[in-house]
Amino acid sequence: MQYPIFQSVVNKINSLLNKRNINVVKFKTWEESRINAAGLEIVIDLKDSTNHLKQLDINFDWDSFREANLANQLNGTDKHPMLKEKHLTEVNISPSIDVELVWHFDERKSQPNQTNGDTNYRIQKASEWMDRVSREVNELLISDDIITRWHLEIDGDSHGKYLTAINLISYFQFTMTDLESLNEVNEYVSRKLTHLLYKANRIIKIADRSVAVAAA
Repeated sequence: MQYPIFQSVVNKINSLLNKRNINVVKFKTWEESRINAAGLEIVIDLKDSTNHLKQLDINFDWDSFREANLANQLNGTDKHPMLKEKHLTEVNISPSIDVELVWHFDERKSQPNQTNGDTNYRIQKASEWMDRVSREVNELLISDDIITRWHLEIDGDSHGKYLTAINLISYFQFTMTDLESLNEVNEYVSRKLTHLLYKANRIIKIADRSVAVAAA
């Protein structure tokens, strides 16, 4: 990877996850030179620890412009190779890591198998617990600068409509404008990731409980 600062962050994230009881089934970095972008994909298996969720995806997005901006900001990174590229250093952009969390629900366990004759019955019953999740998640995240939305996919059969995908998606940012060294960057990322994982676990419990209540 041609992003030494981001690679250091990736190593810190990997070290933190290895110290926790988390079933990580995918941990992969990617790089796309055509769009000056890089990132990290993490998949956590939830099937054995929850009743109604399959997995949690955590995606970190980065790019050359933010890498160069942060290298120019930090002490001890004056030999960073991207500082030689004027088209990167002349762009004024905040060195923030974009973070996307995606909770994947087990669609078979999260809506009724049978209908009551109403073609929208299964979707309507699922929407009831999704409304409950939305309210509790918004209360939980009220102090964070976070955007949360649902992603749903709908299909149909002889009994009516049903959901083929149920995903809750949240967007965070790790903003590093005031940091002065690579050590500070890694310590900051460690704190933010710990906070993020705490909130993610709370949301998992909220979601699992809400589906269970709706199914009772």
